[in-house]
Amino acid sequence: MQAYRRDLFWAQRYAKANREVMLALYQDIVRKMFAEVRFEDPIVCHHNYVSEETHFGEDVLVTRKGAISAREGELGIIPGSMGTRSFIVRGCGSADSFHSASHGAGRRMSRGQAKRSFSLEDLADQTAGVECRKDRAVLDEIPGAYKDIDRVMANQRDSVSVVAELKQVMCVKG
Repeated sequence: MQAYRRDLFWAQRYAKANREVMLALYQDIVRKMFAEVRFEDPIVCHHNYVSEETHFGEDVLVTRKGAISAREGELGIIPGSMGTRSFIVRGCGSADSFHSASHGAGRRMSRGQAKRSFSLEDLADQTAGVECRKDRAVLDEIPGAYKDIDRVMANQRDSVSVVAELKQVMCVKG
């Protein structure tokens, strides 16, 4: 277990460093295009990770798969899908959720089912007004494959409060 934890936390530090480098590169590109742009401190909000924490008086490993940390006052981001809005949230520190909230709407169907259920025309319709890829390679990410983000947000109002709603205008799939 000691070796596992060492390797796991090394990999998570490496992933964090990668995110920091990608953000810096992106900011440099934007600054070259728009010299007057200013950036606020980023909201550091990752998902799909393990954290050593104390809950209910016990030291535990919390696995946040499809979830983000939502400690009291902590800012986070909960994205919708390629065609729905996203949210900036503030954690409420809900002990019952281990200070966690969802990392988005979550899938309502598998990737394979989405590819069988929707067409490229559906993808174009559901992402109208959003600059994004609209090809077969991203058909499994179609908004219709995801749960209703409004319901997801309503179901976790004890875990997070909405600070801002963001209207998506562009979606870049990595």
